[in-house]
Amino acid sequence: MAMQFSSDGEEAIQRPLITTAVGNGLTPPEELDEVYEIERTTAFIAQHQCNKVALQFPDELLVDSATVAKKVEKASGIKVYILGDTSYGSCCVDEVAAEHVGADAVVHYGRACLSPCNRLPVMYVFGHKSVDVKNCAAAFRELYPDLACHVVVVCDVVYHYIMGMLESLLQPDYPHVSFSTITLHGTSTCISRAGDSNSRVTSDEVEVVKFGRRFAIDGRLGIGAYGMFYIGGESPTLTNFMMTWNQCAFSTFNPHTGKGRHETLSVNRALMKRFYLIERARDAKVVGILVGTLGVADYLSVIQHLRDRICRAGKKSYTFVMGKLSTAKLANFLEVDIFVLVACPENSLLDSSDFYRPVVTPYEMDMACNTAWEWTCQYVTDYRDLLPGGCSHVEFSIGDATDREVPDVSLITGELRLAHISQTRTIEDPACTLLAQRSNRTLAERGAAASSLDSRSWKGLERRLGETPVTKAVEGRRGIAIAYEDEVCS
Repeated sequence: MAMQFSSDGEEAIQRPLITTAVGNGLTPPEELDEVYEIERTTAFIAQHQCNKVALQFPDELLVDSATVAKKVEKASGIKVYILGDTSYGSCCVDEVAAEHVGADAVVHYGRACLSPCNRLPVMYVFGHKSVDVKNCAAAFRELYPDLACHVVVVCDVVYHYIMGMLESLLQPDYPHVSFSTITLHGTSTCISRAGDSNSRVTSDEVEVVKFGRRFAIDGRLGIGAYGMFYIGGESPTLTNFMMTWNQCAFSTFNPHTGKGRHETLSVNRALMKRFYLIERARDAKVVGILVGTLGVADYLSVIQHLRDRICRAGKKSYTFVMGKLSTAKLANFLEVDIFVLVACPENSLLDSSDFYRPVVTPYEMDMACNTAWEWTCQYVTDYRDLLPGGCSHVEFSIGDATDREVPDVSLITGELRLAHISQTRTIEDPACTLLAQRSNRTLAERGAAASSLDSRSWKGLERRLGETPVTKAVEGRRGIAIAYEDEVCS
């Protein structure tokens, strides 16, 4: 039986999945085996000798989930669970939810950010969204009439299956066009500011591996000399690509409309907006670290990295795990000046205009805390690049001083700010926390948020043990807030 569960709470809540047929579902029955790759899924289960497998569906594919689960169960003979509403973005593999039911592996359907996972074997089934390959090739020729142009062709993962056909149509006429392929196990490598790569070099070609894509470029020219042709609609994937390779001119082909266009989004304007957020992070005194993933590799390492950098900069940090973010959730912490979101590259660039406090990326917070950073056109969305050994890691560099105040002028308020830069202090250093004695027996940590709480006139519900008299429970009011049953309307 297919099962659905919620990952909220300490224990998994399981219940039978009851579905109602809507027409013939999203996918015609005769195409289910091909679209959801039932045969390859069965081979994957047998290869890893799984007893339980979790099938993770995005919301738009849940209508097919029960049928696909039954087919996989029948073909493999094992127990299958359906993961519906994921704790974070649906593009990431929800390994935590899968572990709640003791799954041995995860099969992820639909769009994916291809961020590496560490806990369970993962198989991706992207699907085959329809696209007119000949129309796509015609749009490419219209956008790039120069046959000697240097272009890299990338796509959303749901269109990856057409890359071979598109290459056969364009490669004879465009010798300098590079077609990307999907790679699930490659190590991410970065392009330096000079345009060279630290990845494997063969002859004059440089192999670039980034965001689950692999393609080759001319190492003498560098990535900045290439245009980017993206197949897919507007999405977090396209935004991530445009921010990371912001020195490249982008063009897109939207399979839904069948039209291609040169992207006119001002990347410089977007970068200046991010630079403004960096200045806000430099002004902040209390930082909230938002855990936006529990499955992407090295998320614990980058949280520790951020805590250390924030403490060295003389700021206070608090860590929050709250699942999907909302304005109401973050509004509960008015003491926090700014939040930093630890998530996959596609979910890190969050538009925080609706929030009471800005939300920045790990790269922006790292730059705000470390004076050794210099603002350039380079932008980093993958937080793993910031860790020691990563291609964008920058050490604290403060000369011979081990502890000093760095004067600076805020570009937002115009006031002088002093950043306390320490080369040796870490978050475990006792000087980073202030301890206040309570009742001569217990010690409680007194941070910036705790001091702000003390200054409030109302602090929420308090237990007041021994002070509140014990009374019997009584029936409360009935109705809705604007019209209780015991109220008299005037």
